[in-house]
Amino acid sequence: MRRDHRPYFIKKAYLKFQEFYVNHFVRPQLESLGDGSTFIRPWHVEIFGAPIELGDFVNVVASSDMTVRLAIWSEKSGRGRITVGKYCLICPGVRIGSAHEIRVGDNCMIASNAYLTDSDWHDIYNRISIGKTAPIRIENNVWIGDSAIICKGVTIGENSIVGAGAVVVDSIPANCVAAGNPARIVKHLDAGRPITTRADFFSEPEKLIQGFDQSDRELLRDNTLLHWLKTLLFPTKND
Repeated sequence: MRRDHRPYFIKKAYLKFQEFYVNHFVRPQLESLGDGSTFIRPWHVEIFGAPIELGDFVNVVASSDMTVRLAIWSEKSGRGRITVGKYCLICPGVRIGSAHEIRVGDNCMIASNAYLTDSDWHDIYNRISIGKTAPIRIENNVWIGDSAIICKGVTIGENSIVGAGAVVVDSIPANCVAAGNPARIVKHLDAGRPITTRADFFSEPEKLIQGFDQSDRELLRDNTLLHWLKTLLFPTKND
């Protein structure tokens, strides 16, 4: 569709259903879920194992063809943990798999189809073992690009960016851009230049929510239930 044909009350009901689904089916599977966190199509989020923690105002976006998967599996008792900080964005198709520990700081963005894994999942010679494991640390305000792979034992420094499709096997310092396979530093950021973070976007959450709601009211105010049903059953080029 070229635009949203839903009446305002239908969209509000859909958002309420998403909220109900998260509280009823997703929240009980998590060790903790912070205030203000939102999920888009939460029925396409798969969670396995524990503990998995998501901080305040985390946004998780999933879709039918790109499921978000957060999974823990370890051969050793007490190993395996996923912690995602405040104000983070997790896009469709992201997979995070832990057999040791993965910590994601605040204000991080993980783009579609990125993969974070702290284990080889199979040893080179012992194919029934999960192999070597080492913790991953993603510091605050890191941006991980589309389809990037972050491997075991890697630390990515604050504010750094991982390019699309990069395979990160060695740690990356703060304030730089890394790209390629294996990933190498291709640019250094100006450490003295202020960076606007996702925390700034959520600095006034009530006002933000009201703004989104007002925008929906204006964009959808002329939509009718009959016309919406017509576009679903008999879509045309102009819809």
